[in-house]
Amino acid sequence: MKRILILGCGDVARRALPWLCQRFEVRALARSAESAAALRALGVVPVMGNLDTLRSLRRLAGLADIILHCAPPQEQGADDLRTRHLLAALARGQSLARSLVYISTSGVYGDHAGAAVSEAAPQRASTPRARRRVAAEQRLRRFAITHGVRLSILRAPGIYAAERLSLARLQRGDPVLQADEDVFTNHIHADDLARALIAAMFRARGGRSYNISDDAQLKMGDYYDAMADIFALPRPPRATRAECAQRLSPMMMSFMGESRRLDNQRMKAELRLRLQWPDVLSGLQRIARTQGRSA
Repeated sequence: MKRILILGCGDVARRALPWLCQRFEVRALARSAESAAALRALGVVPVMGNLDTLRSLRRLAGLADIILHCAPPQEQGADDLRTRHLLAALARGQSLARSLVYISTSGVYGDHAGAAVSEAAPQRASTPRARRRVAAEQRLRRFAITHGVRLSILRAPGIYAAERLSLARLQRGDPVLQADEDVFTNHIHADDLARALIAAMFRARGGRSYNISDDAQLKMGDYYDAMADIFALPRPPRATRAECAQRLSPMMMSFMGESRRLDNQRMKAELRLRLQWPDVLSGLQRIARTQGRSA
């Protein structure tokens, strides 16, 4: 039985576990006894370690045939030290994983002024958070070429699910950009991202990146207006960029500083992924109906 090692076994990876655990021996990195116990309850073999500490990762070398790297970078710095530590640990083994799938972010593209963005688009990452993702992708590509590992990179936009909605933002009355300054935003349901993770294990071409996004092409203000209507909440006030900057966090403003429309054709053609949640608006309506909260 092939062995899978998951780094960052959070919400998205856990959605893939029922399928994976029926077909593979699944292991996952655990930072504490509590997280190890939770993984065992899900049918996963925990491996104690911390991506922030290289010496704790000695057991990872030669441990798996397939690696699913779902862990985000650390919060500070220009490089992704967690990915650096992971690859250093893997390189110590006499046998290497044959395949590695990495969940990255569409933030690596930066601002494209609302243009359609394919995987070939230039990377214009403008925030430290996105630059760390670019650094991780570059490091992974060098590692894959050097060691003959089949790498695939999944670039995900805003991830949503019933437990991951920004309803609190609407309840606070946080503003969104007025129409003439608004930006395009992209979304993927956590279930579909988990399914893309599985599809990439078998269908992704080595060295390829994939935009994992649904089919909707919405501006951010329209998205929040629709969410408010669906969940019977007040629509957010519209404001200028300068006014929003006075009320919103720097992180939220960074999202409002980038506009792009992700092209997902490579995902459909090569991963052959048929989205179960193809449009974020119908997805929100589906969630609201399930919760009995729709207007």
